[in-house]
Amino acid sequence: MTHLSPIIKNRLEEKLTKLNKLRPLPKSAVQKLREKFQIEMTYNSNAIEGNSLTLKETFLVISEGITIKGKPLKDHLEAKDHHAALEYLYDLIDKNKRHTISEMLIRNLHQIITQETDREWAGRYRNAKVIIGGAKHTPPDALQVPQRMRDLISWLKTQKNKINIIELSALLHHKLVHIHPFFDGNGRTARLIMNLLLMQAGYPLVIILKNDRKKYYDVLDKADNNKYEPLIKFITQSIERSLDIYLKTLTPATRKQENFLTLAEISKYTPFSAKYLNLLARQGKLEAHKEGRNWLTSKEAIERYLKNRTRQRKISK
Repeated sequence: MTHLSPIIKNRLEEKLTKLNKLRPLPKSAVQKLREKFQIEMTYNSNAIEGNSLTLKETFLVISEGITIKGKPLKDHLEAKDHHAALEYLYDLIDKNKRHTISEMLIRNLHQIITQETDREWAGRYRNAKVIIGGAKHTPPDALQVPQRMRDLISWLKTQKNKINIIELSALLHHKLVHIHPFFDGNGRTARLIMNLLLMQAGYPLVIILKNDRKKYYDVLDKADNNKYEPLIKFITQSIERSLDIYLKTLTPATRKQENFLTLAEISKYTPFSAKYLNLLARQGKLEAHKEGRNWLTSKEAIERYLKNRTRQRKISK
């Protein structure tokens, strides 16, 4: 059973096709985007887990080697470790697009993520029970972890050619955090593994924003109860954000580019209020992506939404 809306699936695939048509991409522009996304991903992924560094501070720690006064050493080390894990991820993609996801690869990523903050358990499965703060789900007993991880890899192998890569990446992410194989760093590891699957399929790095932390935990809780659609919809919105930013930056000036505006600005050109557009964006019905706390969309996206709505009405009649 698929949980991914055909409309959203087609939309993302069309944007990926657009991006692929721009290849070969200009190296300097791609490098700048990659660096920007690595800093953003490091900041957001760590901040979701409680790291206190701001986006600018994360940049200074990673790019300039600066120590931020008044911020814990652990937060600095987490930033450097996460950035190193992303370098490893990009290296895998650059060298071999079809690198197989295995227990060893998951443990290697975890080892890099926690190499300076939890050396004793970096890359090692936990040996005791854990409780996730604020979550209703209790992860399996430590003795079950090795078998659960073997089952996870077997499941991935059987589903890889059956489920759309977008849906598969979201489900893999959830299954890994559900097992919670490590004492610390499970969320960061799961977000990286999810990205490996997507990047192998040609998608840009996908960032789950710290501003969406509450929503993120909420959709993971629902997935714990076998309600996967909200999680998949949430992940697709993060994928679309990355695609929109890449297309906006890499589309040559000679080609027509979509101009992204805030919902308040775009509502002036539409029959809809900003509040209603916000609802459509959150539901995934309108193509939109987040920058900070604001949703952005384009006039072209509004036109596509209206055309699609008209088409659906005709079909339903």
